Amino acid sequence: MFRAAPHRRITLRRVLLYLALVACAAVMLFPFLWTVVTSITPEGTLANGPTLLVKDPTLNAYRTLFATLPMWRIVVNSFAIAVASVALQLVTGAMAGYAFARLSFRGRSVVFGAYLATLMVPLQVLVVPLFIEMKLLSLQDTYFSLLAPSMASALGVFLLKQAIEAVPRELDEAAVIDGASHLRIFAKVIVPLIKPSLATVAILAFMASWNSFLWPLVVIRSPELMTLPLGLSALHGQYTTAWDVVMAGSVVSIVPIAVVFVLAQRHIVAGLAHTGIK
Repeated sequence: MFRAAPHRRITLRRVLLYLALVACAAVMLFPFLWTVVTSITPEGTLANGPTLLVKDPTLNAYRTLFATLPMWRIVVNSFAIAVASVALQLVTGAMAGYAFARLSFRGRSVVFGAYLATLMVPLQVLVVPLFIEMKLLSLQDTYFSLLAPSMASALGVFLLKQAIEAVPRELDEAAVIDGASHLRIFAKVIVPLIKPSLATVAILAFMASWNSFLWPLVVIRSPELMTLPLGLSALHGQYTTAWDVVMAGSVVSIVPIAVVFVLAQRHIVAGLAHTGIK
């Protein structure tokens, strides 16, 4: 005779836990809600402190934003650079990860350790040498200069190497028996099995490129090459007290990356779990 499963008891501890989670979520969401509310508030200001109540909401701030800056061009620039960065990091990261995980060559551990050590070098240290390199090559103030530092990622190589090492080597051996080369093994066997990790690297690369500010600030001078962080910086300098316009620009910058993160967060979890990182 089967016994019915007991109902989950609602205890005081569980209620307090849910209340704490709701409070934490509210604290995290409030700045974003305040940004949206301020952007639709007529002549929005920070003088009266944060508020979520709007009288006579308006979209004038967004009209001013798009009339003042070439926002469509700026958004397209950011999106194009981010997509190109994602594509290049996936190609270089997956191929380098396969080499470190599957190919045996002298000094492999040393090379991988040195490559991984670059994660400890902040971008601020590399800005000047990178700028000098771009200037010597006459590539400053170009789309290529925006893209160059993000063509490869040590973090991406590490994550993809871990994912490839989790793939059983027996699959490689079976492919070799069938006459497959390393390139065919990589394309037909490895890549389809590490899609969660590829998705994780793609999302992280997209977010990093979309939010990049320091390098574009140093290397770009032409307004038509500006990305969203640079556009917001210029907007803040021009409209120091027009916070509704500044917040409208922030909303334009936040919404795309927020949508990408919400839609892809399960891939991040699955990808990190696939690489064996706790």
